[in-house]
Amino acid sequence: MMIGITGTPGCGKTAAAKLLQKLGHPVLDLKTTVGPFVLEHDDASGSDVVDVDAWAEAFPYTEGFVEGTFAHYLPCDKIVILRCRPDVLRERLAPRGYSEEKIRENAEAEALDVILIETVDSFASEQIYEIDTTSTDSESVVRSILSFAKGESPASFGSLDWSEYITDVI
Repeated sequence: MMIGITGTPGCGKTAAAKLLQKLGHPVLDLKTTVGPFVLEHDDASGSDVVDVDAWAEAFPYTEGFVEGTFAHYLPCDKIVILRCRPDVLRERLAPRGYSEEKIRENAEAEALDVILIETVDSFASEQIYEIDTTSTDSESVVRSILSFAKGESPASFGSLDWSEYITDVI
């Protein structure tokens, strides 16, 4: 079974992936797979522009967890979306050295549910599990991920509404 872990940068994907690996679960960091599909580097945002469609088409089915912002573009059996309240997300991203533009862009995407909407467009509701990481420790997040992966927790998403933060991030 291929289980994707996706979310806006800063929502805790890497922390969860490291803990899953520590517990003995196979996890593939998707950033390590996009190299051949990078079209250019956007200096303004500090991000690589990736041909996500070509990457997803070429990506081989992988047993275990696949972690990264693009995981929801893959044909995962289940998908976990990590979420974080936009004001807290800004605080998490600032120490990473991101430009103010990139921080604003990511906080805005989170407030507007961009990854959730893209995921809901591609997956059946029973495949999607959304976790609010705003004030949840990594161990609890991983317990929730494993519970969903095993079928012990039902799919759940759409209960987070951060639209009130849109004016804070624009």
